[in-house]
Amino acid sequence: MAKKSMVNREVKREKLVARHATKRAALKAVINDQEKPIEERFAATLKLAEMPRNSSAVRMHNRCQLTGRPHAYYRKLKLSRIMLRELASFGQIPGMVKSSW
Repeated sequence: MAKKSMVNREVKREKLVARHATKRAALKAVINDQEKPIEERFAATLKLAEMPRNSSAVRMHNRCQLTGRPHAYYRKLKLSRIMLRELASFGQIPGMVKSSW
């Protein structure tokens, strides 16, 4: 089980990303538009730099929904490898069985 503070930090980042997504997208569109004057693009760059760092989607990290483990994460199932194996062994995941020979 991951530390609660780390899981809560990720939740906080998700909320910040959702809140600032439209504003960041608008500023990035201005920055990447070659037709705009350089002064306007530079001003947009400064505004983007003033925004909170955690509002960037790049800073989010995938975590297991059950344990909060950040490593060995399966995107389709939103689980870590450990919980995937455990749930598969108990027959909790439809169509998945633990192999034995």
